[in-house]
Amino acid sequence: MLDTETPDSRHPDLDLYDAQTMARAFITDQAHAAEAVLAAHEQIARAVEAALPRIARGGRLIYVGAGTSGRLGVLDSAELGPTFAWPQARAIGLMAGGRGAMFGAVEHAEDDRGAGAADFAACAPGPDDVALMITASGSTPYVLGAIDSARAAGTLTIGFANNHGAPVTAGADIGVTLDTGPEIISGSTRLKAGTAQKIALNTFSSMLMVMLHKVYGNLMVDVRATNAKLIRRTVSLASIATGADEATALRALQACDFHVKTAIVMIRKSVPAAAARAALEAGGGSVRAALASIRENR
Repeated sequence: MLDTETPDSRHPDLDLYDAQTMARAFITDQAHAAEAVLAAHEQIARAVEAALPRIARGGRLIYVGAGTSGRLGVLDSAELGPTFAWPQARAIGLMAGGRGAMFGAVEHAEDDRGAGAADFAACAPGPDDVALMITASGSTPYVLGAIDSARAAGTLTIGFANNHGAPVTAGADIGVTLDTGPEIISGSTRLKAGTAQKIALNTFSSMLMVMLHKVYGNLMVDVRATNAKLIRRTVSLASIATGADEATALRALQACDFHVKTAIVMIRKSVPAAAARAALEAGGGSVRAALASIRENR
């Protein structure tokens, strides 16, 4: 029996707990998810290092999963756009059973290895793409089929599983084992296993975006100002990054279509938007490189 399917010996009478005891038990159990991800930090770092040059060359992130794991992959892919201005076409979420499976179970979809292979092949994968294969059991046929297609295309594969020795981690180029053990509700991997997957995916994609210069210091400087809340956020970010007052930050942002990186360089170096944009482009989108190049050119 898989660790994730084994009944938790610590809570055989869970259904007899009062509300406070049950709440404490659930939350304490969830805390172990973070410990499992921390134990896998070297594997996650290795995965990011392997993915970085491929994504920098224009590759895509392709998330593959079924059920809870698939939904978590789709969620991570969807959030990269508003957070880091990442192109939607370069973050693809594949879900066993298709889009309808995001909102309800599609029976037996996860058991179709051929569908996983076909869905992945339909993305026209290539050697610069990076596939994140996510499955709690580590043996979901749909995901293993996607690995078959990915390997045939030369796509980098990163397998995430919550059991040791899982086929998905053995078959992927880089395996990440999130050893969460038995669930407090036996077999319900939407709990601790799912939480660990969410943390691992957050960590992987956020690290990748930082290394792609989407972050300056620890500020989210590639955010798109698509609503009033985000416009206010861009003003705050530009102000914090430069030490300028909010009025100065707002004027700079208005001059560069609310692109925070450009506003930072404009304010820090007292240059117009066009010069700031040119410096950023020459520096590969790095605010630090843009600031250094302007200093050196003066």
